[in-house]
Amino acid sequence: MPSGGERFLCIASYEKGQDFMRQLAELGVKPTLLTMEKLRDEPWPREILEELVTMPAGLSSEQITNTVTWLARGRKFDRLAALDEFDMEIVAQLREHMRIPGMGVTAIAFYRDKLAMRMGAKESGFLVPEFSRVVNYDELRTYMDRVPGPWLLKPRSEAAALGIKKIESADQLWPALDELGDRQSFFLLERFVPGDIFHVDSVVNEGKVVFSSVHQYGRPPMQVMHEGGVFTTRTVDRKSPEWAELTELNRRLAPALGLKRGVTHAEYIRAHEDGRFYFLEIAARVGGAFIVDLVEHATGVNLWREWAKVEVADLRGESYRPPKAREEYAGSVLCLAKDEQPDTSAFDAPEIVHRMKKHHHAGLIVRSEKPERVAQLLDEYSHAFVDRFLARMPPPDRPTA
Repeated sequence: MPSGGERFLCIASYEKGQDFMRQLAELGVKPTLLTMEKLRDEPWPREILEELVTMPAGLSSEQITNTVTWLARGRKFDRLAALDEFDMEIVAQLREHMRIPGMGVTAIAFYRDKLAMRMGAKESGFLVPEFSRVVNYDELRTYMDRVPGPWLLKPRSEAAALGIKKIESADQLWPALDELGDRQSFFLLERFVPGDIFHVDSVVNEGKVVFSSVHQYGRPPMQVMHEGGVFTTRTVDRKSPEWAELTELNRRLAPALGLKRGVTHAEYIRAHEDGRFYFLEIAARVGGAFIVDLVEHATGVNLWREWAKVEVADLRGESYRPPKAREEYAGSVLCLAKDEQPDTSAFDAPEIVHRMKKHHHAGLIVRSEKPERVAQLLDEYSHAFVDRFLARMPPPDRPTA
């Protein structure tokens, strides 16, 4: 296909993905953005958009399909892109409905449905905490007799750690399922594994991981989401066995679950009990909580932009050339803040490279050539954030970004 003039329709339920759309425009592609009416005035890159279209919240799949196909009457979209986790399923349905290349409903399940991805990973030989679907009660009883508690009752299609409930005994499970009612089959039950949680963020092209970066969370995201506190994550020492083992695990995971091209954010846990790495989950998107900024500061690689390059190269039948990455170290510290615009100017280490701008959030990213210095700063700053900024609220029903 000749380059220039192709069109992408980008769908976003949250304000994000500006770099993806800017990169499309720089490559000669015309992006149209379909987003929510309440996000109309957010800082979208209007100067490069062919059109910005909004829709009200709460539309059914059929209504969104009607909206998109109405837009397609006047312009031919070559690709559809879901910029947020919660847009992936409807975009997969739209691709199938409009017969546009890309991941369809069955393929996207391995990156959205926590039950499907666990089954896929287990069948491909990865260690996965023992789990059970929530469908048949005799099956659940057999599972709880075989697998000692506690367990986690997890939504199959939520993002981050939303909606997870810890179940200490079988007597706690049945009332929890009664409360869910007909929604209970949209959950799974999984053995709770204490351990250290890592994330690997990747670029995938032609079914191969062509770039990845390994990071370790401070406190587990589920704990931060449900108990409050300060969220931290940092680049793992590239000379460590953790970096080598997780890089290899992640290299095998993407092709095993079927992703041909795009970006991934995968999470693994190193169990305290046996020291082995277990697969937790994977998403075909960039990581949230400013992880995309963290990766860029550590490596120079912008995952939004690389995703756009991969998609356009495939559309045009061209070769994609992976970026040459830097090998520095970065870490982020982030928390919900009592003040609407918290002042982080008192934190003045020369390693600070980014100050996050978000209502009622305080956040910094630091960078160094030495992983020990990053770890030292995160430890110091996370304690200081508790004293200066930290606010506590119940976990949200939906993500805030």
